[in-house]
Amino acid sequence: MTDPSQMTIVLVEDDDVAAESVVRSLTRAGLAIPVIWAEDGEIALQVLRGLDPKRQAPRPRVVLLDLNMPRMNGLEFLQHLRADPDLHDEVVFVLTTSDSETDRERAYHANVAGYMVKSMVGPQFSKLAQLVQCYRSTMLFP
Repeated sequence: MTDPSQMTIVLVEDDDVAAESVVRSLTRAGLAIPVIWAEDGEIALQVLRGLDPKRQAPRPRVVLLDLNMPRMNGLEFLQHLRADPDLHDEVVFVLTTSDSETDRERAYHANVAGYMVKSMVGPQFSKLAQLVQCYRSTMLFP
């Protein structure tokens, strides 16, 4: 069994302000969790496959995924991720501005663990930090 306190977060987010807000919320909550930032879906796939020479994301890991990104958006990323036999079981939480029912349905159809709208996760993403802490302290990873 893997120690959940060693969990890594792969943040797939094109907005550097939002990415920094996520990191700050985890830090403010006292969570010493490495966050690997990937600016779009293509880069995230490279990181998860271990092909990015500058960014390493060891397991166990959780992906926080924005949907609205250039090059490869979040839903396209999910298609590639779930089709890859080495990555199909990655834990993914969507963290996006989209409150579209269609986006939620498509994301859950791709087996995401949860769908969060950025405006609903509290000031400075405080509820996100709480979720990550609870998840990390209660989950058993392979």
